[in-house]
Amino acid sequence: MRVGIGYDLHRLVPNRKLILGGVEIPHTLGLLGHSDADVLTHAIIDAILGAAALGDIGSHFPDSDPAYEGINSLILLREVKTKVENVGYIVQNVDSTIVAQQPKLASHITEMRGRLAETLNLSPNEVNVKATTSEGIGVVGEEEAIVAQAVVCLVEHWDQLVGQRR
Repeated sequence: MRVGIGYDLHRLVPNRKLILGGVEIPHTLGLLGHSDADVLTHAIIDAILGAAALGDIGSHFPDSDPAYEGINSLILLREVKTKVENVGYIVQNVDSTIVAQQPKLASHITEMRGRLAETLNLSPNEVNVKATTSEGIGVVGEEEAIVAQAVVCLVEHWDQLVGQRR
């Protein structure tokens, strides 16, 4: 078993969609980034890559590469899932937290869990998404940014390790 943590922060700006966990959330502001800026999915990607000791999201999908401009982050998550499977691991579970002052996210959590679980080939009860505020403190509290954190557990995928044991 291997554990990884991920963290991401994106600035809130006008004229962008707010995408979290692959779900478009109605809001007056969206997250700024080269891709769709899905801060939750990015934190999960970094946690998966960290658990497998495969670097970080920027090393695999650099913001200098036009191929990733505006890309749906669930596509990147699916690619990372394949990368870790190719080195002998599968994602066992995900636990994540979104920190946002606004909008309120409770009514979107189930859909986020479902989209993430489907992308990772997990059941929704193996993907947890929580939401909280920062009590009005800092860039999140002042509604300038949204933060996400994730913890992921990987387990060895024995079928892919046959003959490749380290």
